[in-house]
Amino acid sequence: MITSLSIKNYALIEDIQVNFGEGFTIITGETGSGKSILIEGLSLILGSRADLSSMRDISKKCIIEGTFFIGNYNLEHLFLEADIDYDDETIIRREILPSGKSRAFINDSPVNLSALSAIGQQLIDVHSQHQNLKLADTEFQFQVIDALGGSEQLLAQYQSTLLSFKTLQKELDRLQRLKSEAIKEQDYNAFLYNELSEAELKKGELENLEEEYKIISNYEAIKEGLNESSERLSNDELGILMNVSQIRNTLKNLTEMSPEFYSLFERINSAYIEFQDIYDEIERSKESIDADPDRAHLITRKLNTINNLMLKHSANSIDELIGIRDDLLKKVNAFEHIDDEILRKQNVFNLKETELNELAKGLHNNRKKAIPLLKDHLIDILSGLGMENSIFEFELKPISEYTQVGKDELSILFSANKGSIPKPMKQVASGGEVSRIMLAIKSILANYMHLPTIIFDEIDSGVSGEISDKMGDIMRHMSETMQVFTITHLPQIAAKGNTHYKVFKEDINHGTITQLNRLTKEERIVEIAQMLSGKEMTTSAIAHAKQLLN
Repeated sequence: MITSLSIKNYALIEDIQVNFGEGFTIITGETGSGKSILIEGLSLILGSRADLSSMRDISKKCIIEGTFFIGNYNLEHLFLEADIDYDDETIIRREILPSGKSRAFINDSPVNLSALSAIGQQLIDVHSQHQNLKLADTEFQFQVIDALGGSEQLLAQYQSTLLSFKTLQKELDRLQRLKSEAIKEQDYNAFLYNELSEAELKKGELENLEEEYKIISNYEAIKEGLNESSERLSNDELGILMNVSQIRNTLKNLTEMSPEFYSLFERINSAYIEFQDIYDEIERSKESIDADPDRAHLITRKLNTINNLMLKHSANSIDELIGIRDDLLKKVNAFEHIDDEILRKQNVFNLKETELNELAKGLHNNRKKAIPLLKDHLIDILSGLGMENSIFEFELKPISEYTQVGKDELSILFSANKGSIPKPMKQVASGGEVSRIMLAIKSILANYMHLPTIIFDEIDSGVSGEISDKMGDIMRHMSETMQVFTITHLPQIAAKGNTHYKVFKEDINHGTITQLNRLTKEERIVEIAQMLSGKEMTTSAIAHAKQLLN
């Protein structure tokens, strides 16, 4: 339940701070005094969207804060899901900044509007006049029936399963599209892969082939150059080896005459060994160079193949071609396995659909049992509200489509008068009748849904004094198990509360502001007397007010 509310700089409210207690709280005030502003402000800490235009002074921030005692309502899981610290006394704060941005806090932890709304919906049910339109809303109708049937958990399980079912359906559709696209591309991908695979590409191969091609294409010039070099090294008369050998022998003889020539001998000896190695290498190269035309043709063909593939695939290297080949292989293999994946997903999908149908069937059966119970409750309550001839007809039909509320279609027909054919409520129910039906539904739900607080914003619209008296009795009875607030213009209802607040406007130096006062017993007599007779109170109005309060 809400234990305190503070509103600063919101619309006509400059600064209001008020404490609330248990039971039945009445809020009254003249039209335009700001009662709706109070509800709008409260709605902000329950998750409604903020609007900069609602700020009283746009140079200052607007702050709305509510304190709630929630120790008896098992809401810990909501705080855990939102990663918020739980406390039996929870404080919710909403701020609207001059920049237009807003922020929200629960127990000083920043939260987004989604988390704020999820928790706010479990704290207070605000019933305003426009909510009467929900009577024609299918989801609301199912919510009422499911509350009576104890199907909330079953519905939550169904909705969770429906989400998984739709996700699987999308995945199956994606795989089928992928298969269609793959069929079109499969032959071409297989051809491209085989073409690259048959090329037997190896990393670094292009450089080696190009080097070998240069050698083969210049075979005669290389052979001639090697022969000439070999001749210049090994000629018996003019060859380098012969001349260096003779110099080596001469210097060797000089070392026997003087040790100072030994370093020269070593150097010429090293030169001789190096020239001998060069000669041997040249001879080996002469033997290894092959002018095999078949090899030349093979290299030319392989180079042409590689260059054509690089051009075809817009590749700059063999490494890129190898990467393209491997990607094509994955595509080819993926197509081969896609049917297996589709079959696997289809099996999971079928199991999920079976589970979904079982849950929908359970909801349908629970609803069939709950509808007579709801019908009896409604007729019983409405008969005490001057609608003793009310007739309700519920038709629950299974459908093939999966909706958020199951596989049911619900039709509710209503008649308030004897002999009248029941029709959809929005066609035949008056504003006053709709108000009474909604109050009846809320009072029924109060016995099945453990909601801490409910606020009725002029639910008595369009009803007479006698009926409003009975409506007040219903709300007072509801307040025995929950906190109930009622904003009303009717004295019969206002007298039923155990606490009474009055909203009024007050002119001050810098403008008009909305104020909220808790009324004393004497002030309540005056307020209710004025509601009975207007500004000019009569002795009979005061006596009647006292009678109502007693």
